[in-house]
Amino acid sequence: MSRKFIVGGNWKMNGSKSQIGEIIEFLKKGPLNAETEVVVGVPAIYLEHARSNLPETIKVAAQNCYKVPKGAFTGEISPAMIADVGCDWVILGHSERRHVFGESDELIGDKVKHALESGLNVIACIGEKLEEREAGKTEEVVYRQTKAVADKINDWSKVVLAYEPVWAIGTGKTATPAQAQEVHQSLRKWIAENISADVAAKVRIQYGGSVTASNCKELASQGDIDGFLVGGASLKPEFVNIVNAKC
Repeated sequence: MSRKFIVGGNWKMNGSKSQIGEIIEFLKKGPLNAETEVVVGVPAIYLEHARSNLPETIKVAAQNCYKVPKGAFTGEISPAMIADVGCDWVILGHSERRHVFGESDELIGDKVKHALESGLNVIACIGEKLEEREAGKTEEVVYRQTKAVADKINDWSKVVLAYEPVWAIGTGKTATPAQAQEVHQSLRKWIAENISADVAAKVRIQYGGSVTASNCKELASQGDIDGFLVGGASLKPEFVNIVNAKC
């Protein structure tokens, strides 16, 4: 089955109106492969600004949201708020949310469920830490994190999974194409056996972790890698080359 390639740019806690203006300019200049879906994850305070200034062909995602529509949750934003400023994507479960802010598998599952119920598309992140990989627990961790989402949802049509080995995020280390493909392939097999063959065939699985213009083409050539979730490189013009990895 042909799955549409999807490249996300996670700007993290970076950017100003001036810097975002520069990013918007190189994205507009492109050219970007029209066959690739592009989503940029923007700091919450700049969501409306980015949405107002980017072409409609480029989707805008929040980097997080909470599990309820409103209430006494100081500092949080809801899916309803994200939609209200014209954005229809959110990134959930990023390793920094898990390991810096202590978010549990269960909370991430609840967040994904509520975001989907609110009409958003979700990039749900999974991935193991270095000590977990060295202990041979990569698959165990990835399956557990995926199950926490699967237990809460029925409709996968608006979900993209992003496999991000934590040891490869912002470190300059990258899983080899073979390592990344091995995890993507085994995850797709787990989905087929534990959710459904149809979901396994259709769900897109991105790779994230020090993706650059120099390694993106080889990674993109792997059969079960359906795109990238890019960190630091998404702030630079080389992001255009990553979007065009399948050209």
